[in-house]
Amino acid sequence: MRFRIMLGAGLLAVSTLVVAANEELMIGRFSAGDLNDWQTKSFQGETRYRLMAQDGRRVLFAESQGTASGLYREIPVDLNRTPWLNWSWRVDRVLSGVDERSKAGDDYPARVYVVVSGGAAFWKTRSLIYVWSSNQAVGATWNNAFTGNARVMALRSGMKDASRWVSEKRNIRADFQQLFGEDIHQIDAVALMTDTDNSGQNATAWYGDIYFTVQ
Repeated sequence: MRFRIMLGAGLLAVSTLVVAANEELMIGRFSAGDLNDWQTKSFQGETRYRLMAQDGRRVLFAESQGTASGLYREIPVDLNRTPWLNWSWRVDRVLSGVDERSKAGDDYPARVYVVVSGGAAFWKTRSLIYVWSSNQAVGATWNNAFTGNARVMALRSGMKDASRWVSEKRNIRADFQQLFGEDIHQIDAVALMTDTDNSGQNATAWYGDIYFTVQ
């Protein structure tokens, strides 16, 4: 079994970050050309990630050609203070003929993870995965095909919003409660991935800044 949803589980030994209640907690400042503290996790080949100018701003570009690797940042986030995760993304096309609920179809043009570490009990690590689905309905949720410790939620679907930037804002505590039945107070990592290793197709995506806010 490939533990792609773990994305570095067991490596989350970092100091607590203090943030003022009225401030943003920046996770990915791609607009400033900053990829510091982001690490690569490879599963099948290397998805290519690079900073580039797009639509008048600097963003993170991802290109997968039958590959699967992600970027992740280990950072503790106090959800009592900043429970809202914000980001923007864009895809120009989705994948054809994939069953995203199966192992053979577990590919997405774009996805963003939040990870709750199990610590030494790495098998207890849980991941909430927001995806730009190729065919599932917006709002649909399901278990990741490879493990019951990851839940997937489709925020965008198909070509409806393709070829333009769209913004997302999710209450992580509320979504985790909905999908796992747990009231969590901290997440330990954030990750993103564009992958097509199972289907062998090609996909491109663009990711804007990722940050947490009070509301």
